[in-house]
Amino acid sequence: MLHRFRKNSQLRLLTWFGLSVALFVSVFGVYRLLDGMPFAAISDFMTAAVIAGAVVYALMTGNTRKAGLALCIINSLCCILACLSVGSVAVYWSYLVLITNFFFAPAKMGFVVNLLLVASMLIILGPNQPAIVSVSIGVSATMVTLFNYFFTRRIDADRGMLEKIASQDALTGLPNRRTMEQFLTETLRLHHSKGLSYGLIILDIDHFKQVNDSFGHPAGDAVLADIAAILKREMRSKDQAFRFGGEEFVVVGEVANAADLHVACERIRVAIGDDLQSPGGPLTISAGAALLGQEDKWQEWFSLADAALYRAKRQGRDRTIVAE
Repeated sequence: MLHRFRKNSQLRLLTWFGLSVALFVSVFGVYRLLDGMPFAAISDFMTAAVIAGAVVYALMTGNTRKAGLALCIINSLCCILACLSVGSVAVYWSYLVLITNFFFAPAKMGFVVNLLLVASMLIILGPNQPAIVSVSIGVSATMVTLFNYFFTRRIDADRGMLEKIASQDALTGLPNRRTMEQFLTETLRLHHSKGLSYGLIILDIDHFKQVNDSFGHPAGDAVLADIAAILKREMRSKDQAFRFGGEEFVVVGEVANAADLHVACERIRVAIGDDLQSPGGPLTISAGAALLGQEDKWQEWFSLADAALYRAKRQGRDRTIVAE
C-alpha cells in the first residue's frame, strides 16, 4: 500500500484532500455538538466517516477512479445540505467544491455533477435572495465550472502526450525500456498469483554496427524501424514487443512450455531474416529466450534470456537458443 501511495500522484492528492476534509468536518461536528446541535453534529461525523472510507478504499485497492467519483458526489451533497441548513453562507464553500470536483472525477462527470450542484443551490437559495444575487451566484459558479472543465481537458491531453513520450520509443513506435520494466514486473505478479506461463525473447541484429559504419545512422534507423514493423505484424494478440535499446528488442508473450517458446522465437527470427534488408543486403538476427519459472525479479528472468542470446552469438549468430 505504501508503494502504491508513493507511485500514484492521484492517490496522494485524493488521500491528503480527503483526510483534510474529513478532519475539518469532524471539527465542525465537535463544535456543533458542544453548541447543542446533536443532529447536525451526527450529520458531520457521518460525512467525515464516509469521506474517510472512500480514502481507505482508494489506499487499499488503488482504484482512485471510484474513490474520486465518490468524493466528488459526497462533497457536492454536503454543499447542498449546507445550503439547506445555513443558507447563503454555504456558497463560499461551494466554489472550493466546484474546483476540486475536477481533481477527483473525470472531466465530463465533474462537469455534470457541478451543473447539478449549481442548479440545486439556485433552487434552494433562490426564493430567499434578491434576483441579482441569484444571477451572480449562477453565472459565477457556471463560469468556474466551464473554466475548470476546459482546463482539465487540456491538462488530460497534455498528460496523455507526456505519458506517450515517456513510455514510447520515438524511432520505432514501440514501448521503451521503462515501459518494459513495468510490464515485466506485472507479468511476474500474474505468473505467481494466477499461474500463467510466459516466455521472454531478446532479439539482437547481427553485425548491426557495420550498417551504421558503412551507410550511416539514417540507414541504421531505417533497419530498426523495419524490425519494429515486422514484429508488429508477426506478434500474436497477447504478445508485447519493446525496444530495449540500441539494436536489441524484447518480446514477451504467453506460452505453454519451452518448446512453444522456441517455435514462437523461430517464427519471428525467420520472418525478420526473410524481410529485413539494409543497403548492404539482407540482415539476420540472433535470439535468446527464457521461460518464466520461479524467478522473483524480472531481472533474473531477463538475465536467463540474455545469457541464451550471448550463446547464440558465440555459436555463429542467426539462430535461436532457449535457456534451459
